[in-house]
Amino acid sequence: MKIERICILGGSGFVGTHLVSLLAVRGLQVRVLSRRREMAKELILLPTVEVIEADVHDQQELIRHFRGMDAVINLVGILHESKVGRIDLPSARRGDFQKVHVELPRKVVHAMGEAGVHRLLHMSALGADPNSRSAYQRSKGIGEALVREAGRAHIEHENWYLNGPKFIHGYGLKVTLFRPSVIFGRGDSFLSMFARLLKLFPVLPLANAGARFAPVYVEDVARAYADSLDNTATYGQTYDLCGPRIYTLQELVTYVGEVIGKRRSIVPLGKWLSYFQAWALEFKPGKKLMTRDNFYAMSTDNVCSGGWPSVFDFQPAALEAVAPEYLRAGTPRARYEGYREGAHR
Repeated sequence: MKIERICILGGSGFVGTHLVSLLAVRGLQVRVLSRRREMAKELILLPTVEVIEADVHDQQELIRHFRGMDAVINLVGILHESKVGRIDLPSARRGDFQKVHVELPRKVVHAMGEAGVHRLLHMSALGADPNSRSAYQRSKGIGEALVREAGRAHIEHENWYLNGPKFIHGYGLKVTLFRPSVIFGRGDSFLSMFARLLKLFPVLPLANAGARFAPVYVEDVARAYADSLDNTATYGQTYDLCGPRIYTLQELVTYVGEVIGKRRSIVPLGKWLSYFQAWALEFKPGKKLMTRDNFYAMSTDNVCSGGWPSVFDFQPAALEAVAPEYLRAGTPRARYEGYREGAHR
């Protein structure tokens, strides 16, 4: 069956806005579920996109909005839990991560079974592991396993002829999972965050400076999703998505400083000082820069074991080919060049 109608959870987020725009360009009908419609203002203007205010954690709402769809894409994810406290205690392991990364995928699978939708694309993450010390990676790993099991049920059902069909919520799901490294692009929360910090501080103490990443461009992640929808070769597959080069965190921060013209002194912190910095920042009011859970997550390299998946007929963009354009956007030099262009000089 050709996929023409897609329901996206997390469509107003960083990856979601790029994916929805790409699917609209391809002429597909897209339904975006968002808790606040105004969060998706730029998507409302797209001719084939429908933005609906919905509580994605309400399974009955999911069933209602999934009906008539050919596919569901779940991009919902968070990097930090809202509660602060002893994350090494079991009672603190069932916070927002549990709700968003475990309970939501389970509800999505069940709702798809009730609504008769059979194609699911799910966002996981590199390092996802049910046994990880990081609550983020642990919850991602459990959610990933739930979705993968729903896809396996479809395959195993082929052998269940003697006793008749066994009812399983999500039976018939054709699942594809994606595990990207850190994602960069205009509006990202990674390189742009370090750009802001480098503008503020002449010296930057850096936790986990040796952590390794293979940043992947947001447009490439969106294209991998879009190209997978109708491709039967991607059914039941899990794809690690990485850019073409591996960097340490210190190398990335140094590069950002060079791009924006803010070469700062970067002080790599050892293991225990890194932990202490994460602990201190965890209790900082407002948006979290780092938590102890991030510290644990960065203990595992965020890189791919192989190259770019050959099923996709394009190669990922290099960070150096994309990042300067948006990182320099707010610099005095960029504003000067803009004034010159406006004056035709």
